[in-house]
Amino acid sequence: MVMGSLRQSTEVLVIGAGPGGYVAALRAADLGKEVLLVERRERRGGVCLLEGCIPSKTLIHAVALLEETRHAEKMGLQFRDVALDPGKLAAFKRSVVDGLTKGVDGLLKRRGVEVVRGHARFESPTSVALEASDVAAVDFKHCILATGSEAAVPPFARSKDVWTSREALEVPEVPKRLLVIGGGYIGFELGRVYAGLGAEVTLVELLPEFLGGADRDLAAVVVERARKRLHRVLAEAKVTALEKDGGGFRVTVETREGPLEESFDRVLVAVGRTPNTGDLGLEHTKIVLDEKGLVPTDAQCRTAEPTIFAIGDITRGPQLAHKASREAKVAAEVIAGHAAAFDNRAVPAVVFTDPELAWTGLTEAEAREKGLAVKVGVFPLAALGRARTLGRTEGLVKVIAAAESGLVLGVGIAGPNASDLVAEGTLAVEMGATLEDLAATIHPHPTLSEAVMEAAEVAAGTCVHINPPRPKKK
Repeated sequence: MVMGSLRQSTEVLVIGAGPGGYVAALRAADLGKEVLLVERRERRGGVCLLEGCIPSKTLIHAVALLEETRHAEKMGLQFRDVALDPGKLAAFKRSVVDGLTKGVDGLLKRRGVEVVRGHARFESPTSVALEASDVAAVDFKHCILATGSEAAVPPFARSKDVWTSREALEVPEVPKRLLVIGGGYIGFELGRVYAGLGAEVTLVELLPEFLGGADRDLAAVVVERARKRLHRVLAEAKVTALEKDGGGFRVTVETREGPLEESFDRVLVAVGRTPNTGDLGLEHTKIVLDEKGLVPTDAQCRTAEPTIFAIGDITRGPQLAHKASREAKVAAEVIAGHAAAFDNRAVPAVVFTDPELAWTGLTEAEAREKGLAVKVGVFPLAALGRARTLGRTEGLVKVIAAAESGLVLGVGIAGPNASDLVAEGTLAVEMGATLEDLAATIHPHPTLSEAVMEAAEVAAGTCVHINPPRPKKK
């Protein structure tokens, strides 16, 4: 193990080079601060770039293209001998990741950010010791902690050679039979990838509902389509035994219909992520982790230790790259003396399934749980011209608004390009738009974006493209 002897000092120390850490380093440098970035990995970019968001979406896009060629005959298009080369696909994915990683390195270099590899532990509120590094320690005035998260693996699956998202995204092989444990966004996304690559996929979820946190009406669209693509999709299913069996696994799953015992070539565990807050020397600071192992922070991303800020997956809120990047800018700006706060009303969430699922602000269930009186507008894509031209009429757009004022509280979308369309909903919530604002904004025709306008009109009672409710008989 490399142990350095050099002790350095800096104005701002950033620990972790993911979408939170490297953005914090860049913003702090732009604001005139001397910045040193510590990362334990060999490459910058964090889980999102190296083994999460970017590689998974590369694979999902490739599989979507393959599926489109196979289902284009109804449009009069015929493709002959369409096949997928897993080796070339993996190479393309690596080229995408490598290109973006080099881009991050170039940005850091041009900003004058010093990058040091190593594992940091706090010695005091103003210093860290580094392990496996050429530098022994770093003294700082302020620190931004951005160490991210890692895939959670339940006890029954540990030391069993199971895949997490990290291994699955390397596409080491396409198993004939794959078990996916976990019905959240990672399970559905990677289940779709491997089903598209030719695997027989069984997905199991412990809870009664899939895609926790999403609006139930929207999630139902995704689950229904997944049931047609995957071999099995089981809710309220608990893995009670998992053992190595030759080159594969023998698994017992308790289901609502009784026990299911089957053999699988590979098992993918996708049951969530845990914050990387252990082994950081936090006992040498005033920081006390909460019951979930997260670092409590305020709206300015400050921790209980005045010199230390925390952002991203190690703090409360959704574990999403874009949330971490926004917090990164807030922390850097506060350190530089600017008036800044993470006071965003909406953090959009996206599931890159088929169809895509996205939501922002409050879901209908969340609004009602808060006791809010709401208007809800639902517009089915089956009534949208552009959706019909694409041959993709499954799905809907849902707008939730305050009953009296019409203030937009949330927007949810299940359908093609939902990941892009949800930005309009996020802007609407963030700026305090009303149903009238969305409905009166001219949307280009024919486009998918019109569905947002139409859903707002449904909520306002002015939509002409679906039949109004029949009047009640006296």
